Parts: sequence; structure tokens; C-alpha cells
Amino acid sequence: MATYQIPDHAPGGGGVGAYLLHRAMPHLPPWLGVAGVGIAGGLGSLEWAGSAAAGVGLTLASVALTGATWWMGKATTQQRRLHSAVTVAAASAWTTAACLAGPMAGPLPDMYLIGGPVLALSWNVRMILRRNDEPTGQNADKGLLEKVGLARAQIGNVKVEPNRVTAPIALEPGEQTNDDVSKTLARLASALDLPKSAVRYMPDPDSERRGELVIVPEDMLAEFVEWEGPSNLGGSIADPLVIGRYDDGSPLLLWLPGDPEAKRNSTHVLIAGGTGSGKGDAALNLQTEILSRRDVLLWLSDPKMFQDFRPLLPGIDWAAEGGTPTEVMVEAVKAAIPARTAWLGKHSYRQWLPECAEQQTSTEHTCRPDGRACGCEGMPFLVAWMEEAANTLRALGDDVFTGIAQEARSAGVSLIVSLQRPSYDQMSTSTRASLPSVIALGCDPRDEGFSLPEAVIDQGAHPGAWGNRRPGYCYVVSPGIDETRYPSPGRTRAFTHRSVSRMEVLAAWAQRNGAMADPVTAGAASSVAGRAYTGRPAPGDDPSGHRAVVEEDDMDDTGYGPLVDPEDDHIDPEAELPDDEPGDDAPIFGQESGHRPTPEEARRLFDQALTEFEEQGLMVVGPKDFMDWCDQHSLSRSWVSKRLKDAALEGRLEATNTTGRWRIVPTLTAA
Repeated sequence: MATYQIPDHAPGGGGVGAYLLHRAMPHLPPWLGVAGVGIAGGLGSLEWAGSAAAGVGLTLASVALTGATWWMGKATTQQRRLHSAVTVAAASAWTTAACLAGPMAGPLPDMYLIGGPVLALSWNVRMILRRNDEPTGQNADKGLLEKVGLARAQIGNVKVEPNRVTAPIALEPGEQTNDDVSKTLARLASALDLPKSAVRYMPDPDSERRGELVIVPEDMLAEFVEWEGPSNLGGSIADPLVIGRYDDGSPLLLWLPGDPEAKRNSTHVLIAGGTGSGKGDAALNLQTEILSRRDVLLWLSDPKMFQDFRPLLPGIDWAAEGGTPTEVMVEAVKAAIPARTAWLGKHSYRQWLPECAEQQTSTEHTCRPDGRACGCEGMPFLVAWMEEAANTLRALGDDVFTGIAQEARSAGVSLIVSLQRPSYDQMSTSTRASLPSVIALGCDPRDEGFSLPEAVIDQGAHPGAWGNRRPGYCYVVSPGIDETRYPSPGRTRAFTHRSVSRMEVLAAWAQRNGAMADPVTAGAASSVAGRAYTGRPAPGDDPSGHRAVVEEDDMDDTGYGPLVDPEDDHIDPEAELPDDEPGDDAPIFGQESGHRPTPEEARRLFDQALTEFEEQGLMVVGPKDFMDWCDQHSLSRSWVSKRLKDAALEGRLEATNTTGRWRIVPTLTAA
């Protein structure tokens, strides 16, 4: 409200008069218009009274003016358009009659004295209703919706927050659906001169014609935020993991274990993003949060030789490079799942809870038949992280993670798969369907559907709009997050050279204070990996080589049958060992040239080779792993294929999901 100075010559009275005039001025134009019509009719009668030609001209002018008013009102609401046309038609008709017959002829004076104030008051009432009852910005919002084809949509009370505008929308019943709004988001962004990701629509799950339009006019994620440390050092893995912030400044959270009280399921996570999208920083944000918790183990496979994660290695329970070490880790995870599930069942846990990591002293969860507390050692949560998983998928098959993803959640195991393009030609549909959580970073626009659910894309989430131009920008879809947050962009914190020292401090803390592998998980891993799994290194040990597999494996060996190399199908497994081939004069394991081993000697020599592989930590083998060995001892590849089958039948080897690959059963557990 404006403030008026009271004039000196009229103390007290002048101020009240000025205030009343100020309040009345917005309502004067309709009354001035009524007065103008009366004056025009009186003056016109002096010039055109009784003129037939003037009557024709004035009538045509009246019709033209009314039609122009209707045409020019098409950009306004239907009510305003009709009101304006009726007002102009009534005023022009009276003026025409007054000019021809005189303003005082017949009923014209009564029509003027009654109709004029009525029309003026109708505009006054309209102005009052617009100012007092219409939601803020209604006219502008209606005009905006009309531009994009939603003119009949009704807008509720608009909620304005710092950098966020929320407008409830009710669509025309039977004519429009929520899909119609989703299709207009790009045009709305264009009309507002905003990026497409700044306009979102959240449909009402209980209605097909109601929802909320959310507009975020300013990109608050443009500010660079560096990682300064974990959010909850020493907390539980069941607490939320903070990996960044949303565009309104609130923390970007993620949960891995389930919570029956919150009705939240345990989850697996897919991290997807193109080159340069900030996928490495997203992984570091999540890994540092995991390592800062007291009740979790982290197993990490990284074919890139831990390029991004090397400062964290001391705190990681098991780190494997690509190739055979990753193959061994995958088999170990598969073995750990039933062992951990059995432990949970014996202690009456339906899913992993934080108390599972503590020593079992409660009689409510016990494996003793007499109901007394068993005192068993607790079992930490397990995270199996597959970095650059495209390499593993190419080597082991697109369904290598399917069994893990489908069964691990009930065992207190979370699988995290990170790759650039989670397309269905790389990852099986079953595996993708079993990864309910996703951190979707910038990507090619054509790949959006591989990362995010279609419903989230329809609501306005478009990681393809970023590409690699906005590193760290992401959408997070996961249990525990409010679904209205799914189309809201966030940004992970950045890691720089200054972050390395903080990561090393965190790894040292995890090495001293983090959870150690429980007997169940460690036993299952050792039964598969043997010496390849030794658990987290002790302080002072070299974290980069304490459990690395010495021999590098060629992971292209995926074309063999499940038992015998196809090239050796002609071999009779029951036949005697063939004579030495010409030129096979080299000794076998130091034997003299020309010695033909008996079947018993051949079996002993092959067992010795498997033992050597086991001592080296090479726990998954195939025919190609024996090529140098065959050359050294002048043995044929067909001989090795036969011995592989024999060893499998004897229980020394077990078939893996990858054809032509065999897992060595450690000596202590071999049948």
C-alpha cells in the first residue's frame, strides 16, 4: 500500500481523501466509459439525428467493433472474452440508437441509467474477485498452459519456495491425462526459457488427471562442492549414505540394507554414465560412505588396476583386478550367499539387520535348540562392487550377475554394478530387472531408457541432456527415497588431489576399526578362492599385492563346452593315454625324454599342476591356462582336456557358469 503525505493546508482531511481516491482509482475506468458513452450519444444526435446513412454506418461500426473485440480476446480466458464482447456490443448499440433518435427518446434514458451502472459494476466485481480470490499468478499460468495446449487445465494454489515453484494441476475430465502434461514439458521449458531438466511433473498416483508441476528456475548445482569426508564415521551401514545434494540443497541419500519398520527393501545399485560424466566421483562418494561404517565388508573388482580407488585399498576387505581374479570373486560371492542365508535362518532373521553384525547374545535370535543364547560371532553386511562391469560381462557372459542379483538381498549382500552403457546387449534383462536402484549420470540421449524407468523420464528426468558437460549431475532412483524426488537432479561431491590424504586417513580408520569378515563369509570365500582370499590386510601390509593373483588370465576363453573343449570331442575319455607325438622329447616334470607316464603318474602330475595353480591363487582355470605348461612338458592340449573332465568327476574341479572354465576346489574342502 502506498503512503501519502497529508497536505499542510488540510491536516487530517486531505490524507483520508487521497487514500480513498487511491483505492477508488482502479475502479473508475468502467464508470468513465459509461460517461463517455452518454456524451458520445448526445453529441452524435446533434449531427446524425434521423439520418439513414448514418444509421447504416453506425450499425456496421458497432458490429465491426464487437467482432474485433471477440477476435482480440482469444488470447484471454473464455469468461473475459465473452464479458468484453457483451460490454462493447451493449455500449455500441445504445450509442447508435442515441445518435439516430436522441439520448432522451423512448426507453433510451432508462436503459442508460440502468444498464450503464450494471456494466460498470460488473467490471468492478470482476476486478475485486481477480485480486482477492484468484491464486497468485493465475492469469500468467493459464496463459502459459494455453501456449502448450493445456488451456482447459485448472491450476490450484501455487506454492512458491526459494528456487522452487509447485503448481497443482487438474486436467479436463475425459479430455486430458497425465501423459498429456508429460509430453508438454519440453515446450513448457521453452516458454520459460529454462533447460528441460528444470521442469518436472509428478502425477498423482490416485488420479489420471491430477498432479503437480514443479519448476526450478535456477541451477543451484552449478556450484562446485568438494568432498570433505564421510557423513557418519563409525555409524551403521543401515543409516543413510550421503553421496551429494539435490538442486534445492537437500542431501542426496541412498540406503543399501532393508528396514522392515520403514517397509524398505534391501537393494542392489546400478551406476551408469558415459565417459566424462563423473562416474568415478560418484563411485568414490559411495565407497567412502561404505568404508566409514562399522558393520560392512566391501569386496571390489576393478579391471582398471584401482586407478581411482587405490588410496582406499587398505580398508577394503577384498580387492580383485579383472580377469581371473574377478572370476574367482564372482564364484566366491555365489558361494557366500547360501552360507549367509543359512546363518540368518538359523538365528531367526528374515533379513539382515544391524544387530546381525553384533555377537549373538539375545535368546530371540539363536541357533541353539534349547533356546539359550548361542554367542555366535556376528555377520557384517557385504557389498560386492563390480567396477567397469562391461569387461566382466563380456568375459563371463551377460547373465553372470543374474543369480547374485536375484538371491543376494535376502543374504545381507548388496551388488553394485558400474558401467557406462547398461544396454541389453551387454547385460541380461533378468540382471537389469534385479537392480532396482540406479545412479544415472549424464549419457547419450538414446541411452536414457537403459538407465531410468520410463515413468521417471516421463516426469522430466533427462540425463541425456547433460552428456559429459555436467560431471557429477545425476538422478537417483532407490527404495527409501520419496518418489517425488526421482526426477529431481542432484550432484555428487567432487574428488581432487586434496581428497587423497583424506581418503588414506579413512582407509586407515577402516583398517583398524571396520568390520572383519565373519567365519561364515570368510569360510565360504576361502572354500572357493583359497589363498586368493585373505581378508583385509593388517596395518603395515602392502594393500596392493597381499591378495592379488599372480598369473594374468586371458578372459576370451569362452567358446568351450561345459566339460570338454569342442576341439577334443573326438577323444574317448576312457582310452589309454596316447603315445608321445613325434618331437615330444622334452621331459615331463623332470622325467627323462621318451618316458611314457602311466595313467596313475599322469593323474599325479596333473594334481600337482592344480596344486601349483592353487598356491598361486589361480582358482578358476581352463584349457588355455595349461598351454605354457603343456609346452614346457611336451604334453598335448587334448590330454589336458581329458584330465580336466576327470578332475571334475573326482570333485577336484567344479564347473562355473562360463563354459570352458573350471573352479578349483581347495584341497582342504575337496571331496
